[in-house]
Amino acid sequence: MQLVIKDKNKLRINRLFDWLIHMIGYTIVFIGVTSFFSSIYIDNNHLIIWSAIIVLIIYILNKTIKPILVTLTIPITGITLGLFYPFINLFILKLVDWILGKHFQLYDIWIALLVAILLSVINFIMDRIIKKIIGKVKKYE
Repeated sequence: MQLVIKDKNKLRINRLFDWLIHMIGYTIVFIGVTSFFSSIYIDNNHLIIWSAIIVLIIYILNKTIKPILVTLTIPITGITLGLFYPFINLFILKLVDWILGKHFQLYDIWIALLVAILLSVINFIMDRIIKKIIGKVKKYE
């Protein structure tokens, strides 16, 4: 399995590897936030497994529902100069809370907003790591 794929004279990272990097980063965020804040509850019986399930559901919702939400909220996001965008992530988190019921619960809306912002930061960091990997491959071509 190749880590970096050349596609139409452009380098891109293998989608499976990209997905794994993001899933690991998000899972670490959820485990870390759960250990620091008591207003977020993830089932402690299998914390890593439930965190991975949460991240998987978030991934699926981000690929299906989030583009629709972003399109519908373009005027609000534009008026607030992009400050509304974390609230879309917050909505996704509350939807996951509703889907998983007792295994994942968000008690404080502000901590949930903090988690949404942290997920955005992790996403940015992971994208930087992926771009560095692609940059190193370009050097050696």
